Amino acid sequence: MNEIQQLSATELTGKIRSRELSAREALESHIQAIGEVNAQINAVVITDFDRARTLAAAADEATARNEPTGVLHGLPMTHKDTFNTAGLLSTQGSLALKDNVPEHDDLQIARLAAAGAIRTGKSNVPEFGAGSHTFNEVYGTTTNPYAVDRSAGGSSGGVAAAVAARIQPLGDGSDMGGSLRIPASFCNVIGFRPSYGVIPLEAPSNGYSWLARSGPIARTVEDIALFMRASTGDALISTPNKLAAGDFKTPIPDLRGVRIGYSFDFGIGVPVEREVIEVLQRQLSLFELAGAIVEEACIDFSDADEVFGNVRAFDFATNLGGLVRSHESLIKPEVLWNVKKGLDLDAAAMISTMAARTRLEQAVQNYFLRYDLFLSPAAQVLPFDATERWPERIAGTQAETYLDWMRSACLLSATGLPVISMPGGFTDSGLPVGWQMAANHYHDVQLLDWAAGYEEQAGFAEQLPRLVADPASVPVNEIKTATF
Repeated sequence: MNEIQQLSATELTGKIRSRELSAREALESHIQAIGEVNAQINAVVITDFDRARTLAAAADEATARNEPTGVLHGLPMTHKDTFNTAGLLSTQGSLALKDNVPEHDDLQIARLAAAGAIRTGKSNVPEFGAGSHTFNEVYGTTTNPYAVDRSAGGSSGGVAAAVAARIQPLGDGSDMGGSLRIPASFCNVIGFRPSYGVIPLEAPSNGYSWLARSGPIARTVEDIALFMRASTGDALISTPNKLAAGDFKTPIPDLRGVRIGYSFDFGIGVPVEREVIEVLQRQLSLFELAGAIVEEACIDFSDADEVFGNVRAFDFATNLGGLVRSHESLIKPEVLWNVKKGLDLDAAAMISTMAARTRLEQAVQNYFLRYDLFLSPAAQVLPFDATERWPERIAGTQAETYLDWMRSACLLSATGLPVISMPGGFTDSGLPVGWQMAANHYHDVQLLDWAAGYEEQAGFAEQLPRLVADPASVPVNEIKTATF
């Protein structure tokens, strides 16, 4: 892997802007990286190289004319295949949409393009982004650059694997129940789920939906802030966003005096594998070395399962109900179950859910009267066998649904808080483990500063996956899809 692919997005765009490197050179390096490692991990599933070369040439011409450029000027980037991209296949990993070519970009994609990002293709996702393991019947399974027989997580698994494998330094994703945070944890990168409305996520059937978020995956907190400068802004429907793109400056690493509460079981007995806990326990001292005050404490999550489960089901029924009715035989059973659950919700269930959400928010604010940050495992399990659909047992506890092993992320989704997943170290066998750091609503900028303070102490994201460090020793991945 060449030197260009080791650069952060901030470094890469800086070199393009200063003419140390051309956008065309950056693009060709990116394309070469896809050719070198993608066969082992299946992260990039759709390519758009001819158009990308045209855009890179135009970016270099703009640089030569000293024209104003966007913050992502010349940056090659594949996009998550749950986003619509004009003129390019947008399948959402579903046979029901395998030939879908939209006429318009989603707002997120349009903003990245306006900031100067160069679209090179699409990254793999689970069908309709459902479940935190990336496999589908259109493109197969995405695997982990740190262990190519293991899951890369999901639903932003293709993005996380591409960033970890140094195909690109920065990528776009989305997160309803951990889809940025779990793949970041599995792939030793950073995933950021912002506060509601900071980056608008379009939902045509319900513009006021609050559970799902758009956000970035990167290898540095500085690049997370760069993405936020490119993407933050008002939505088509007014939201209570209190932040602007200009608020996301280069993070200032500082954890001095920050009051941190942590929990490994979320105070309600959430099962977490022992190795995950052991790795993270060893890193608690890093927060203290950075000046934070750390003690075991937890938000009261007793209402969070009801909130997440019913709001997610409602959103699935709202957004996918029509497609399920017309293409039921083509859609995976987990999606059918989630849509049916949403359609079966009655008024009593929704009234109960709104009351539970109110109590949960009261619990959140009670917690933040005493603490600045909540720290917890990003994932309950280690990256698992990529041929499995999802873990059926978590630390000895039988899972009842495909969401049970994702509760560590789902519980925080229910709160609506901004959450960042940070690399938390490795097991003895070299598998990555990650933290979740959650701050109060609209404390996104402070959260990035605090995350940068931890990053300065830890530096785990700098550890290359074996796929990149020693590609000759990694077998070509023959996994095509999870077992059906």
